[in-house]
Parts: sequence; structure tokens; C-alpha cells
Amino acid sequence: MVTDANVELLTTGVITVTGRLVDASNATLFASIEHDGVQGQCIYKPIAGERPLWDFPDGQLAHREYAAFLISEFLSLNIVPPTVLRDGPFGIGMVQLWIDIDEEINLAHYFSQDDPQLRMMALFDAIINNTDRKIGHLLPDQSGHLYGCDHGVTFHSEYKLRTVLWQWAGEPLSESEIALLQSAISRFSEIVLALKDYLTSEEIEALKIRIIGLIDSATFPLPNPDWPSIPWPAF
Repeated sequence: MVTDANVELLTTGVITVTGRLVDASNATLFASIEHDGVQGQCIYKPIAGERPLWDFPDGQLAHREYAAFLISEFLSLNIVPPTVLRDGPFGIGMVQLWIDIDEEINLAHYFSQDDPQLRMMALFDAIINNTDRKIGHLLPDQSGHLYGCDHGVTFHSEYKLRTVLWQWAGEPLSESEIALLQSAISRFSEIVLALKDYLTSEEIEALKIRIIGLIDSATFPLPNPDWPSIPWPAF
């Protein structure tokens, strides 16, 4: 849950790296964090550990992770765990609260369900143009809330949606989903101010165009025939 206490801990706490997620293509470090006796765990992704990507030549992946958090918060979705940009043991990077997932949930079956939280995740991914929504990026916690992680390859100005959540492709958006999108457009000047330091002007304009396109079509997007629709590996 995003709370001021969580954000304060991530922003001001002392980060102690305790391990590395070896399957990640960029430096993804597991760490403990402590401030005024409050302790927690987090993921720390230093910009210095990012590998250049040919299709994301502008900016840093950490900035895109933070931009995804800002959009999640702006739309009151609470999809992205509390996330900040700050200095750490290996320089400036993204620091995100660690989410303990419900180990009783089999993600291999869970991801394909017709579940309201998964549906909202699919809409969120369409908004941010997520090119890498893997099964393992779904984080259902023990309270029943669903978070999503790994948003470093998002907000591309070209349509590159890749996800395992295609079960609503082409289906009509609900009235509440359209209202959510319309509220984003009505306040888009605020979104521009929030994102201008982390994304290019072209990417921010593309974000607006995607949201308007979703409103106009009133349907979930279909896969791009010119781009792989499912990330590899899917998990």
C-alpha cells in the first residue's frame, strides 16, 4: 500500500544491499532499508547498472519505472508499489518497496483469469505502453491486492504493447474505465508537469494519444501485428 510512511522510508532510509536478482538483465539489487527504527525491504536498480537498449535510446529505465508509479498514483490505481528516485550505494537509481507475494497463488494459472484486478492491470499497461508484462511481474500480496513490477521498458512513443494479459483484447471498456481515462485527459496538464523530467515530450504526447485512442475506441487494444504480442520468456 502506498503511504506517506512507506515513501518516507524509501526516500530517507539507509539502503544496505544484501543480494542481487541474477535473472534480471539490468542490475536489480535486493536491499534492506532503515530509518528511525523503521525497517523494510526494497528493490534498488541503479542507473549505472542499466544496459543500453536499441529501442529505448532516450532517458533511463529508472525514470520510466518512476513515471509508471506516478501514473498509477495519479489515476489512484495503486498498481505500482511505492517507488522513488534517489541516491544509493551505487548511485542514483529507482528504489521500490519489496512486495511479499502470496505463495499459495499459482501465477501460471492466476494470470489468465477474468479477474477485475488483472483487467485493471491490462488497462494500465495499455496506457503506459508496457512492452514487458510477464507473468512473474504480477505480485498478488497476502492481503489479496495485486501489484505489478518491472516497468523500465514503458512509455515508448510507438505502439509496442507486449503482455500476457490479452484475455480482454477487443472487448468493450466499462463506463468506469472510460471515466478513468477521461479524467486523465481532463487533467493532462498535471500529468505533463509530473512526467516532464522523466520522459521525452514525444513520449508524453504519445501517452495522451494512447489515452484518447482508448476513449475513442472504447475497447481494450488488440495486439500489434508488426510486434510480438507476448514477451519472451513469458514468465
